[in-house]
Amino acid sequence: MNAKAKTARWRTTERPLDRAFIDDLVAANRTLARLGVLDAFGHVSVRDPRNPHRYLIARSIAPESVADILILDLDCQTVDPKDDGKLLYRERFIHGEIYKARADVNAVVHSHSPTVVPFTVTQAKLRPLLHNAGFLGLGVPLFEIRKSVGDGTDLMILTPNLGKDLAKKLGKDAAVVLMRGHGDSVVGPSLPNAVFRAYYTEINARQQLAAITIGGPINFMTRAEALTANAAMLNASARPWALWRKRALQER
Repeated sequence: MNAKAKTARWRTTERPLDRAFIDDLVAANRTLARLGVLDAFGHVSVRDPRNPHRYLIARSIAPESVADILILDLDCQTVDPKDDGKLLYRERFIHGEIYKARADVNAVVHSHSPTVVPFTVTQAKLRPLLHNAGFLGLGVPLFEIRKSVGDGTDLMILTPNLGKDLAKKLGKDAAVVLMRGHGDSVVGPSLPNAVFRAYYTEINARQQLAAITIGGPINFMTRAEALTANAAMLNASARPWALWRKRALQER
C-alpha cells in the first residue's frame, strides 16, 4: 500500500482516541520520572483500547518531556502516516513482543530503576516484603541476554527476537522481569496499575536493601500473603494514581 492509500485508509477507518486516555500516558511518563523510577531513559506504553494489536507510546524522548503520543502495531512500526519517519525508542520491541505474548497485559513500563539493578547482578533475590509489592510474589524472573545472543552486546533489547526472548522469560504470570545489568520491565492489566507496580518494585528493592543492611534473616511475605495483597492492590492503586496524574498534568 502506497503512502497516499495508507493515509486515506487511516482517515476513513480510525476514530479518535479520547484525550483523557492520551493524558494518562503523558502523566504516567512524567510521574515515574518525578518518582525517580525513570530518568532520561525508559518508556511507558499502553495497549490501544480500540485495537488490541496496537499500542501507544511516546516518540523517543526523555519521559519527563513526553507530550505527543504515537500508535505502533505489535511489530513496533508506526500506524498513522503522519508519524512515518519519527524517531522511535530503540527498545520498543520490549513492548510489542510482551503484548503479543500476554493478552492480559494492557500496559508496560521499562525502566533502569536504580535500586532494582543490584538485584539483577547478585545472588540476592528480589522478594516481596512490602504489602504494596505483593505482585512480586507472582515471580520475578531474570532475563540474561547472554543466553539469547552470547557475549558482547550492550544489554539492550534492539530486535524482535530479543523482545520475544524477554517476553518468554516474563512468562504467563509474572508482573516483573529483571534484566541483568539493565533494569526491569513491569506489566499490568491497566496503565495505573503498571505505574503503581513499577514504583513499588523500586520501593520494595530499597526496603529489601535496607533489611539486608540491618542484618539477620528477613521475614518476607509468604506466597499466600503476596497473592492476597496483590489482589487488594489492583483496586487500591487507583488512589495514588489519581494523585500522581493530577500532579503530573498540573506541571505541564
